[in-house]
Amino acid sequence: MTRKARTARTARTAPTTTAARSAARTSPRDRWTFDSIPDQSGRLAVVTGANSGIGYVTARELARRGAHVVLACRSQERGSGAMARLRAEVPGARVELRLLDLADLTSVRRFADGWSHDRLDLLVNNAGIAMVPFSRTADGFESQFGVNHLGTFALTGLLMPHLLAAPAPRVVTVSSEGQRFARFDLGNLDAERGYRPLFTYIQSKRANLYFATELQRRADAAGLGLRSMAVAPGLTRSNVLTGGANSARGRAYGALMRLLLRYAFRPTPDGARTSLYAATVPDLPGGSYVVPDGPFQLRGEPVLRRREHAIRDTATADRLWTLSERLTGVSYRIPTGTPARK
Repeated sequence: MTRKARTARTARTAPTTTAARSAARTSPRDRWTFDSIPDQSGRLAVVTGANSGIGYVTARELARRGAHVVLACRSQERGSGAMARLRAEVPGARVELRLLDLADLTSVRRFADGWSHDRLDLLVNNAGIAMVPFSRTADGFESQFGVNHLGTFALTGLLMPHLLAAPAPRVVTVSSEGQRFARFDLGNLDAERGYRPLFTYIQSKRANLYFATELQRRADAAGLGLRSMAVAPGLTRSNVLTGGANSARGRAYGALMRLLLRYAFRPTPDGARTSLYAATVPDLPGGSYVVPDGPFQLRGEPVLRRREHAIRDTATADRLWTLSERLTGVSYRIPTGTPARK
């Protein structure tokens, strides 16, 4: 790559404006809160896993600021309950419910094929599962890899034409700081050589980070204005450790998790701040990884984390992308030579 090309690429991703530099730092005197979210009127957003946890809070606060929000949920009953609750908390909210099961690529395709709007401004890839007993998706993939990465990869690719129809499209993918401890093994993503719930989970979260940064690199190479962000929420109270498949782990497990959630994890709205920060800060550069700024990035103010090995590991990210296209059958139709949108 020539010096001129490197300079041009840096200009697209580095926070060079005053607003961007301000967005990249916070202090106790200048906390970023939900009140910091700018007006979202005119934006159309999809939030996956929006029926509970940080997904629900993310959808609620986007709607509160004027966005039209599509709640992408696996269960009709739970999704309808979440939509009714959101409308009660935010009178006049523009929200709709659509069913989506990331554990079933047929459901993912049905969601994308049924898209009825002329564009999509924001996709928040929030839905996921964590440390569940071993199982496989409808398509035969290990469930954590299949839901957390492959389902997300396929959904984003199938919605790409609608994202590129928006003036300033943005994709936010929820990873985890647990990914820092992953021994990423492209030859064992499907747990063929043994299954350990925690290590399989953090490997899937590393895959989320690889995906988000590789999507940005490919958008940059095509000259597109799409911005892809990754976030880590920190330790956050949600039902991801107690609901779904984890609900069958027994009473002792449930009691321990409820105790941990109550005393060691922070309130759900705090965990949603990194997602909302990445989704709404106007001049945040593409390729950002937003984490809490506290000890071990487990809690605190949203900040950009720049020194992260996975962000620089372009070779592994590219190999994972190629593998994901083969496994899901979804190829990203990213045009080349398109002038970048401002």
